[in-house]
Amino acid sequence: MKDQEIAAFGSAYDGVMRMERLAQFCVETRFEDLPPALVAQARRHILDTFGVTLAGAGSDVARQARQVFEGEAGSTLVWGTDQRVGAAQAAMLNGIAAHALELDDTGGCDHSGAVVLPAVMAAVSMSELSISETPINGRELITAVVIGYEIGRRVLEACGSYSAHNGAGWHSTATCGVFGAAAASARILRLDTQQTLAALGIAGSFSGGLWAFIHDGSQSKKLHSGRAAEGGLLAARFAQQGITGPTKLFDDVWGGFLKTLAADTAVPEALDAELGRVWKLARCSIKPYAACRGTHSAIDALGLLLDQLQVSADQVESVQVSLCGFLQDMCGGQDINSLPAAQMSLRYALAARLVHGHCRLEAYDDEQRHHPRIAYWMSRICLQVDPLLSEDGEPVVSLQTVDGRQASLCVEVPLGAPGNPLSDGALEEKFFSLAGRVMPRRQTEELLAQLWRLEELESVRVLERWLA
Repeated sequence: MKDQEIAAFGSAYDGVMRMERLAQFCVETRFEDLPPALVAQARRHILDTFGVTLAGAGSDVARQARQVFEGEAGSTLVWGTDQRVGAAQAAMLNGIAAHALELDDTGGCDHSGAVVLPAVMAAVSMSELSISETPINGRELITAVVIGYEIGRRVLEACGSYSAHNGAGWHSTATCGVFGAAAASARILRLDTQQTLAALGIAGSFSGGLWAFIHDGSQSKKLHSGRAAEGGLLAARFAQQGITGPTKLFDDVWGGFLKTLAADTAVPEALDAELGRVWKLARCSIKPYAACRGTHSAIDALGLLLDQLQVSADQVESVQVSLCGFLQDMCGGQDINSLPAAQMSLRYALAARLVHGHCRLEAYDDEQRHHPRIAYWMSRICLQVDPLLSEDGEPVVSLQTVDGRQASLCVEVPLGAPGNPLSDGALEEKFFSLAGRVMPRRQTEELLAQLWRLEELESVRVLERWLA
């Protein structure tokens, strides 16, 4: 065999083997393999995702999406409503609602919770249709969710990680999230290794999602999480019926996932590097603010600078932000006429922090966005690209007061990140503020109590009692 042929065979073999390792990991990982701290974090992310999805069910985009399936029969619940549709449709609708308000978690595929949990719960509804199947308990749910976060993030890292993949125009929540949803669904449906391998391969064919929404604040971004959840669930269900997917998906071949979506940035070894030892959920963040994660460090920095200089908003002369080119492209817009556009605007986030004193969901309501002082402050906030900043780095915020004082700060670990997590109390407060939009306080309290004891539940289907 010629040297070139040996090299090509080795490359293909590595890709196939990595994909097989991922499939084997999905099948063989046990709840007992998960570190206690990871289980605790998974519980918090599941709790948070249910909360943001319930609130998101009342959003315009979620209501509009539900109308598409109005009158169609099914048995799977759309959370926060009394509507029941088919399992795949429920995965899509709950996924859309989960991401609708830009409050879902980040740091995975990127928005892993909004993709994985809707797919998992829809898979649960499918797995328990047969009377021969034993119920899916809380431990199995947590394990499937951890697996989903793991696979979705590893695919993103194999693409070269967040800034490289998203910077190329792909929205990783959709392109990589579908793999996480497929892996988690395969686990719930109890697929074997070969079936799971097929599910991952099929998921690759369902991958897609572009950042074109950023230019006009369109709602399509909110659809991406739902489409990925639906695609992952369908990939697992097709594989369950014996439909095959490509095994050379991650090889350097024409039509391969990495060859097509990450030709210049691919890091295929990231697919299985330290698999089972380094857990990707551990790097994920829970959002305290109803805005793109790219704005959070600057929001924190502005608040800390106000405290440091002991000034209020009316004593601020101007704010300057030094940021990388990628963040400028993603969050540099000034259009705040629509909710999606405002949530992607760094200028608006900082103006809201100055005018309203916070960046919670209420700060993004129509009336608050058009407060007369918002336009003034957006004109006083300057964004400047610093070519020396890393594309994955946080921005530097500089504040100047009317009396001539100035201070600068970069918050490397913003609130909600693993190194600076929300307290349980703050997480509960967020949950109540969101779930309380669609259900009574008592029902919200009962749901919260069930979620805190999730691993003790003998069947997670009982959660529907409080999700309707």
